[in-house]
Amino acid sequence: MVQGDKRMSLETMFNVTGKSVVVTGAAYGLGRAYAEIMAQQGAQVTLIDVNADQLAKTVAQITDRFGKVHGIICDVTDRAGMDAAFDEIAAHQGGIDVVFANAGVDAGPGFLTPEGRRNPEGEIDNLDDAHWDKVIGVNLTSIYYTMKLGARHMKRQGRGGSIIATSSIAAFYADGIVGTPYMPAKAGVSHLVRQLAMELGRYKIRVNAICPGPFITNIAGGRMANVEDRQAFIRWSCLGRVAETDEIKPMALYLASGASDYVTGSQLVIDGGLILRPAQEVD
Repeated sequence: MVQGDKRMSLETMFNVTGKSVVVTGAAYGLGRAYAEIMAQQGAQVTLIDVNADQLAKTVAQITDRFGKVHGIICDVTDRAGMDAAFDEIAAHQGGIDVVFANAGVDAGPGFLTPEGRRNPEGEIDNLDDAHWDKVIGVNLTSIYYTMKLGARHMKRQGRGGSIIATSSIAAFYADGIVGTPYMPAKAGVSHLVRQLAMELGRYKIRVNAICPGPFITNIAGGRMANVEDRQAFIRWSCLGRVAETDEIKPMALYLASGASDYVTGSQLVIDGGLILRPAQEVD
């Protein structure tokens, strides 16, 4: 990479030192990984999560390893609470430069089991309407509102910024073993990213999505930690495994830093090739 007549070093390209970073859904999983890599690289980081006990533990652990981070207990569907949280962060950290709109919940079982049998509980006529509303509310509507607040603060500051939404490979194809509400929620997130990238580019605000495949996290009750439960995903992966949360950190750093200054509206897939659904070979 060349800027003017100076060749930029990797350290300069990926530098986030001093940047003000917000991560929602940060007590566990991918959100925690985002917060860790940002803190490790010298950013000012605030973690937002509704789980007070786990948030306190995560904040303490990251602070112990990488330096001081802050936590705010807030339900991402509480718009007044989110307004107050972003105002507090901007005042405390001197603005907001990077937002990871990450919070999400599991959508429950789909209409098929991992073995391919019908699961009546997950069929559309049996779907609980309150569950649908919760999944859409957290996985799509709260992402919209988090991105809205990030854009509002970044436009006021006039120095640009990076908004990164956690979407999913579920945005690109239908899947019978994943709960039905999850699919349109993530498709909506991915399309919202494209829409906002068009709108906010003039303000030097970049908007991108990370689209993970199966990672070992606490979502779905931590089922991915169970070898038997993740066998279907392992079979579909080109690499023959599911991922650990640390493996998403380089992508997060790339999108938060100047290394991706000309990247916006993109959907960065990290799934071990699962989206390809490779043919099953027999040894």
